[in-house]
Amino acid sequence: MSTFQTFEMERMMSLFEQDVEYNLSESGVHPILLRELLDDHPDYTEYFLGSDLNYPHVNGIPELRQNIANLYQGAMPKNVLVTVGAAEANYITTRTLLNRGDEIVVMLPNYMQIWGIAKNHGLHVKTFRLSEENGWAPDLDELRDQVTDQTRLIAVCNPNNPTGRIMTEAEMDAIVEIADGVGAWILADEVYSGAERLTDKQTPSFFGRYGKVVANGSMSKAYGMPGLRIGWAVAPTAVVDDIWARHEYTTISATMLANKLATIALSAEVRPRILARTRSYIRQGYTILEEWMDGHPDTFDLTPPGAAAIAFIRYHLNINSAEFAARLRGEKSVLIVPGDHFGMDHFLRISFGLPRGYLVPALDRIHDLIVELS
Repeated sequence: MSTFQTFEMERMMSLFEQDVEYNLSESGVHPILLRELLDDHPDYTEYFLGSDLNYPHVNGIPELRQNIANLYQGAMPKNVLVTVGAAEANYITTRTLLNRGDEIVVMLPNYMQIWGIAKNHGLHVKTFRLSEENGWAPDLDELRDQVTDQTRLIAVCNPNNPTGRIMTEAEMDAIVEIADGVGAWILADEVYSGAERLTDKQTPSFFGRYGKVVANGSMSKAYGMPGLRIGWAVAPTAVVDDIWARHEYTTISATMLANKLATIALSAEVRPRILARTRSYIRQGYTILEEWMDGHPDTFDLTPPGAAAIAFIRYHLNINSAEFAARLRGEKSVLIVPGDHFGMDHFLRISFGLPRGYLVPALDRIHDLIVELS
């Protein structure tokens, strides 16, 4: 068999997330109920229940592509490809834009899918860091040093997973300038846009700032609908067509029902209600997490996330992060993500966009393990 870089975090979650009593490893908010999405609206219910169980448009039904295009300045439906989650969008975009041996520069820490794809397909992988000392701001000097005339793609995640950091527009413009200087593409994972903690203003996209951008999103994080498995890539039309050709080799299409439900969720009438729900879970959950951490003043350090339902917490205990997470799962039936999965020991990624009645007892069990370790 060929050498293969396992996606460690997703493998851990695949193995254990359905078996623990408390899952704090997910990075989205508490999933929405179907009845909550449809909200007893007769038009939505009929639109959904009147669906034929056929293939949809392979690139996404027109109504959905229009609703997605409406989220991006200057985009039209022909700029949109609907995929099976952002995971497929990331995969087929990377495989479209890069050939074996091409140079890619990846932001770290990050959702490690693109890094793993690059490793598995023989790309020349370089990295640049977010600086903990500077509140997880991107180290633009390091990015400039890493980018060369051979760089074909710069991969970023904004808002960031796992830190929740939102780039400033000046930082985004600097990344565009660096990419433009060598003609590199930017692949922007923007799945947490809409999940802002401190503002109701949505995080701006890289799309429209530069001609060589692919911006990927999904229904999973900001919309609380990971089970729909709907994602998308927004890009120049010629590139969308090339990515679409790879889509036909991987999944062919997302389901008709998922296309229809995502269309409802992203409609002008429903979308604001969904985002308000998401931000409510994030804001209430973060207050609970903050109070819990205050009860451990010498144990944790955290740069508060600007978006997303996750906190990337530095801890001061004499135990490896993967070992801590394994003990927590085995002894307390709570699943969290160890910093080792981002190449950063002595960090933990903990979900907090959850109902109080679920989050509080889960944090209590983490407290119990900390007391035992101390």
